[in-house]
Amino acid sequence: MDTQALKDSWHLVSRSGDQVPLYFYSVLFLMNPDVRDMFPVSMARQRDRLVGALGQVVSNVDQVEEVVPFLQQLGRDHRKFAVTAAHYPAVGQALLATLEHFLGERWTPALAHDWTQAYNLVAQVMVEASNEAAKVSPPWWEAEIIGQETRTLGIAVIRARLNYQYPFRPGQSASISYSMRPRIWRFYSFANAPRQDNTIDLHVRMVDGGALSSALVMGARRGDVLRVGAAVGERLTLAPDVTGDLLMIAGGTGLAPLKALVEQIAFEGPSRRVDLVVGARTSRDLYDLEALGKMAAEHPWLNVVPVVSHDPFYRGTRGYAVDVALQGWRGQHVFVCGSEEMVQATNGRLLDAGVPSEQIHFDEFTSDRGRES
Repeated sequence: MDTQALKDSWHLVSRSGDQVPLYFYSVLFLMNPDVRDMFPVSMARQRDRLVGALGQVVSNVDQVEEVVPFLQQLGRDHRKFAVTAAHYPAVGQALLATLEHFLGERWTPALAHDWTQAYNLVAQVMVEASNEAAKVSPPWWEAEIIGQETRTLGIAVIRARLNYQYPFRPGQSASISYSMRPRIWRFYSFANAPRQDNTIDLHVRMVDGGALSSALVMGARRGDVLRVGAAVGERLTLAPDVTGDLLMIAGGTGLAPLKALVEQIAFEGPSRRVDLVVGARTSRDLYDLEALGKMAAEHPWLNVVPVVSHDPFYRGTRGYAVDVALQGWRGQHVFVCGSEEMVQATNGRLLDAGVPSEQIHFDEFTSDRGRES
């Protein structure tokens, strides 16, 4: 297999931008009209990203061992869309047709053979992972909303009780769907450590054009049902080799997974100090301050520092969360969560200040779990 030819050909195809996914789905739906309902218009952004990710992964099949965990998780997670092994050949045919269309004369029998082999390898990993997952867990769990509290304009905290035992670790997230917005799935982090009553907390921020976040913030009521996919993500979990004190920097609803880590430390018995810096643009955006204050009062090892950046009337600490956090950095591991822009800017400042990259923990999959992205 000529892996360099795969890379070069995908690079040429990707230059066509939005025309690539448009053509791909046109072919897919024309050849397989029964799959159209699996890709509704509301998923347009996700559909486009799927095509880009698919081409990128397949064209880098020589590095497939490095992305096997990602592919396996992708295969398991796609069960919630009712994807079966029978759908993979249809996607492969549409991908090859798309490549042939955009490459024109560059599309040779040898290149077609290599792309077919590479795609089949990727598909095999995903199908096998999906089949194994089906033996031990459902494609999703259902969770009944038992509480929905609007904390401030556009932000709500939702508590829901899952119908079956649900395995997850603090710092992980899951794709969530809501009965009022079927077929729309977005990732949110859990804002709590596992509980005996099988409940989970979600911090949801409404975003412009966000069909799911708007429905959850404005319309969710007690008794409504959520669908919850399997828990994913390891980068924000507390690994055994992460010892000593911790510094946490939260922006907006990025507070959720960091709050879950604090709960985990409390349950396990505190053996470390935790400094949690919570950043917001205005004091109104400090939506969970009362709950954090109670946690800090109960746990002397927890130091919560609210920071506001754009409110001249705020009487507390003002500035950017990362700048305030760095004033107290003493060599600790640093956990960061917030919007994509916040995470990138914070990581840059931390690295510039001399924080080793291996001590900075952030989730690259969806950087802000309270955002539809």
